[in-house]
Amino acid sequence: MNTGLLLYIPYRHLENRVMDAIRAAGFEVTLAQARLLQRINPGGSRLTELAEAAQVTKQTAGFLVDQLEKAGYVQRAPDPRDGRARLIHATDKAREAAPVAEAEIARIEAEWEQHVGKRRMTQLRETLEKLCEITDPYR
Repeated sequence: MNTGLLLYIPYRHLENRVMDAIRAAGFEVTLAQARLLQRINPGGSRLTELAEAAQVTKQTAGFLVDQLEKAGYVQRAPDPRDGRARLIHATDKAREAAPVAEAEIARIEAEWEQHVGKRRMTQLRETLEKLCEITDPYR
């Protein structure tokens, strides 16, 4: 398997478990909605920024934001820097899902560390952080 696939398979496992935990806690969001939600900046994000960060079309991002707004996970507000633009903000309801996701991620990382050992897990994390320096356009 190539390196990209070796990175993707554990990520997909983590993402699926996090989504299962979020749904079990009573949050009704799809994977596509969650991917958009996690990219909202603390001060709000414009739709075009979210679409770019989530690597979806503006129309797709708009559709997902509409769904999230109806479900109470986001709200739109005027952008104080540009009265014509709108910012999308996560609501308290959306922020309440974060600790659920974080707890599940901690459980998964602990399982991985138990499986590969502390030293290897530390090396993996350091290596991935180093790779982010040249691969993450949003860094």
